[in-house]
Parts: sequence; structure tokens; C-alpha cells
Amino acid sequence: MYEPRSDDHNTELGAARSCAQMELQIDHVTVAGRDLDRLVDAFDAAGFDVAYGGRHSNGVTHMGIVGFRDGTYLELISTLDPDTTAPWWNDPIHHDGGPCAWAIDVDDIETATDALADRGITVDGPTVYRRTREDDTLVEWDLTALGSGDPGSLLPFLISDRTPRSRRVTPTEATPSTPIRGVDTVVLGVRDVEDAIDRVGTAVDVGTPRWGESAVLGARIASPPDRPVAFAEPQGDGWLAERLETFGPRPVGYLLGHDGGDRSRFGARSTETLCGRSVEWLSVTAPTDHRYLGLVADG
Repeated sequence: MYEPRSDDHNTELGAARSCAQMELQIDHVTVAGRDLDRLVDAFDAAGFDVAYGGRHSNGVTHMGIVGFRDGTYLELISTLDPDTTAPWWNDPIHHDGGPCAWAIDVDDIETATDALADRGITVDGPTVYRRTREDDTLVEWDLTALGSGDPGSLLPFLISDRTPRSRRVTPTEATPSTPIRGVDTVVLGVRDVEDAIDRVGTAVDVGTPRWGESAVLGARIASPPDRPVAFAEPQGDGWLAERLETFGPRPVGYLLGHDGGDRSRFGARSTETLCGRSVEWLSVTAPTDHRYLGLVADG
């Protein structure tokens, strides 16, 4: 289990200045809630097919998967017993936090972990984890947590498969026939955009952002072009500021890339322009009270 340790922010920044940053390759993103069945029903109603992913080896959590054709996926996670403390993401699970974590895929997780540790970033791992699918197939992977707190909150966690990736995720049911390619962008809710860009930039290649605003998120947005990450800073004392007080910096939304095909199966959508890109926010809000899943055109 990951034990949070203290970060030395200045050390991380100083070490990173002389090091090439790691490229971002989204592996998957996580949505947490108290009731997995409720999450599955909400995604089914929004036009997504969800497969049961199985129980984790910690004996506490289990998950569902929305697998996309580019290999990325949405993980829906909860506890088997509603009164049990989860080793990770306990607050988002038990307080219906919704978006809570993001992971990036790396080919050589030991080398990547060592490189990040050399920059002064707190690392925990790589450690072997596993879950058992409903058909009793064993799935194993290596994971490295970065920074302090829950894995994948502000900094992503690193993941690399031990068993064939097809055991961990495949496109679910009708998903390949939809226009959705996969997870395009993780939107991180942060208190201070500039500080967050510096901190995330110690680990991964963030780039120079474009700036904008989101009425849906009630936020000032920084979105680096051609990077699968954006930053949302609350404007005023709205729900995003309250969320940051409750859960701290972590994902607040996910944008899914589409190829322009028929998206009517996903129901009514609220559209806004975000840093030069049109975002169609889907109606799914569970387990939160706010939209957090959007569609953006590829390219």
C-alpha cells in the first residue's frame, strides 16, 4: 500500500530544470463513488458500455471498465463493502468524488522511476499489483506513485503491464463502433494554475499553455497544445473551490476524443469553447452533481 511522504517542492523544481521531461501517454483515468452499480448505470444511461473488471488483490475495491479503441480506458471504482476503508482514493470513493486519478503508460517502469527519483521527485514503486477478472483470469501490472497523497491526484502514477495488456483492458461491447477514440485530455482541478504547471512539469512534459475559461467548470483554464492535460483554477467560491477544499488537487474532468461521427447515442450535450476547442459536455454527472465528461474532436 502507498504511504504518503512529504514533498520538497523546491528540490523537485530545481532538479527538473536540467532534466528532459517524460512524454505524456495516457493509460487510463479513474472515477470513484460509493456504489459501483450506480456508476455503471449512469454510464450505461449516457451511452457507454461498461464491463466488470473484477476485484483488486487488496480485497477492498472492485471496478468497472469503459475500454476505448485506442487502448485507453475509464476505470469506475468503489469498495466491495460500503463501510470499508479503501487503501487509495478513500475520500473520493466514500464521498462520491467522481474524477480522482490519472495514469500514464511507460515501457520501462524501473528506468522511468529511477529517472524521476533522480530529479528529486518522491516515488513509491515500482510495485506489483493484481486483480482477478470475473472469469478468474489474473491481471498483473507494475505501478509507481509520484509525489504525496493518493496516486494519480496531481502527478500521474506510472503503470506498466506484466500480463498481456488485453487481460487488463479491451474495447468494451459497442464502444469500437462509436466515434469515440479514447481519453484525450485530463483536466486537473488546482488552486493555482502557474504553480500546478511547475509541479506537474517536474515529472512530465507539459509545454506552454493556451488560456481560456470554462462556464461549466467555473474555472480559468490553461491548456497546453498537443498535450493530454489541462489545468482548471476556480473563479470565485463556487463548487470547484469547494471540491478542492474537500479532495485537494486532482482530476476534475476528462475529455474524450472523437472522430466526428454520429454522437447522438450520448444524448443531450452542453457545448462550450475551451482554449480554442469545442467541448461537448455530456449529461452524466453521477456520482457528483456536476458534468465532468466531455467530447472533443480529434486533431
